[in-house]
Amino acid sequence: MRESVRSVLNPGVAPREVFAWAMYDFANSGYTTVVLTAVFNAYFVGAVAGNANWATLAWTLALAASSLLVMLSAPAIGAWADAHRAKKRLLLLATLGCLGGTLALAFAQPGTVVLAVIAVIVSNYFFSLGEGLIAAFLPELARREALGRVSGWGWSFGYFGGMLTLGLCLLVVLSAQAAGRPASEFVPWTMLITAAVFALAATPSFLLLKERSPPGQPAHVLEGGTRQRLARTWRESARFRDFRMLLACGCSYQAGIAVVIALAAVYAEQAMGFTQAQTMTLVFLVNIASAVGAFLFGHAEDRIGHKRGLAWTLWAWVAMVAIASTGRSVESFWAAATLAGLAMGSSQSCGRAMVGAMAPADRLAEFYGLWTFAVRLAAIIGPVSYGMVTWLTGGNHRLAIAITGLFFLVALALLRKIDLERGMAAAR
Repeated sequence: MRESVRSVLNPGVAPREVFAWAMYDFANSGYTTVVLTAVFNAYFVGAVAGNANWATLAWTLALAASSLLVMLSAPAIGAWADAHRAKKRLLLLATLGCLGGTLALAFAQPGTVVLAVIAVIVSNYFFSLGEGLIAAFLPELARREALGRVSGWGWSFGYFGGMLTLGLCLLVVLSAQAAGRPASEFVPWTMLITAAVFALAATPSFLLLKERSPPGQPAHVLEGGTRQRLARTWRESARFRDFRMLLACGCSYQAGIAVVIALAAVYAEQAMGFTQAQTMTLVFLVNIASAVGAFLFGHAEDRIGHKRGLAWTLWAWVAMVAIASTGRSVESFWAAATLAGLAMGSSQSCGRAMVGAMAPADRLAEFYGLWTFAVRLAAIIGPVSYGMVTWLTGGNHRLAIAITGLFFLVALALLRKIDLERGMAAAR
């Protein structure tokens, strides 16, 4: 097993480094699962904001604000990290920032909308920065022909971290509900659990993961040089036009995924009448499906090609939206959730691998910073469009989820225009 792992890694990379890298996916998955998907989002809408008609829109606007901050800073931070060989140092700062924001969420109570919004913005901003920085290590670890497999390992392993955190939180929720306690008493405990698991699970990443940079890369570049590198990336649109098309494609399909991540629990409770415990169980199932999908699809992706693999996952998303928006039974919603899980891990892993394939070796953090820019733009467009639809239609969540399907169809059209081989040649 160890030899098979070594065969897909770059020379000098030890299997324990891949484990340490994947542990960060394991660590931060608890944040997205508990805070953004299963617990705090529904708690914000139903308890903190008191189920006001603007509650869902307020939640999506808070996420949009954090994403806007990431868009404005992530590419420059990535370029600075490349120039100073500081990906791991910045990753530590991003982790501490996300942990601090998550701990602040533990103080959110009914009526404390401002506190909750600020804490969500802070925690999601630093989470997003960390996500981009850890992704930039992928091409340093894996051979180009194995980017899909190694990326899939990380995503798959990450979902088990989300399940661990969610499982611990579910025990707290079930115990508290059995005792008749309100959500304002037990939701804060889930935030503390999430922060604790994140901190412990991320520790191996900082102890074992090494930072590599190509020979001759400068150790120090003036800030003006950082901005010039970013400007040059956009000016060279002819050379990197396939990468830029990937950014547009990724922005589109990630907008749809952002809706599912940010509003799955809200949809389950508002449109399907799920209890909080049922919603958490549903998300637990989605994580299992996501782990299986990411692991198996990562291996298939390297065989069938990144582009074709991403197309398959996007069609799965289209089918999921159709089932979720038209199905009336609980069984149909569970089927849609399972399909979403299978598509989620594989599509996100595939996008990360495609960026690695088309990123120049000496500008990894910078290009992943641009990918983070696109993903964060998607996190504004997707959830806010959903929130606007529910606000304008008096809470029609079915129409909002149906409109989400357009993001995946647009992504499929953009994907057809990408020439992966040409993009990889440009990177070389």
